Amino acid sequence: MSHWFMLTLVGKDQQGIVAQVTTALYEGKCNLGEASMLRLGGNFTMMLMVNCTLSIEALEQLLQPVITKLQLHLHLTPIEGQLHHHIEPEVRISVHGADRAGIVAQVTSVLAEAGLNILDLESDVGGSAKEPFYIMHIEGIATLGIKVLEDALQQLLTTQQPDLKVQLEPIEILVM
Repeated sequence: MSHWFMLTLVGKDQQGIVAQVTTALYEGKCNLGEASMLRLGGNFTMMLMVNCTLSIEALEQLLQPVITKLQLHLHLTPIEGQLHHHIEPEVRISVHGADRAGIVAQVTSVLAEAGLNILDLESDVGGSAKEPFYIMHIEGIATLGIKVLEDALQQLLTTQQPDLKVQLEPIEILVM
């Protein structure tokens, strides 16, 4: 019987991580589902949906030589494999402003209260160490409507975050 796992790996960015991890999984007769892999601040992280007949302990043992060699941190979680069950975002929100603690927490809290189901969030810090600025892009579903999100963001900018610039736009998914 096959099982689905969410495999999460984190470690210092180095050449060959993806190749060595996916080769070990292939040689262990595992199949991959959806994946997300990216570099964050000199570190590399990957999340893979892995399907195999191995137990969680056997899967960890299969990966251990690569994990040890590349000095990675591994986390495995049993999951339901819901492939082909994609939710398309209907709204995109871009936020930027002077970098400081709390931007993500404050913006996402306001958006959650206004009914945003976040499907994807990416952020980065630009500028210089002396004058950093924060950039965040969010895509999601406006469960209470886009107008509710617009009103909530306007309230945030007026009362708490006047220094932020925010742009909200609907995503046209049926463009032909």
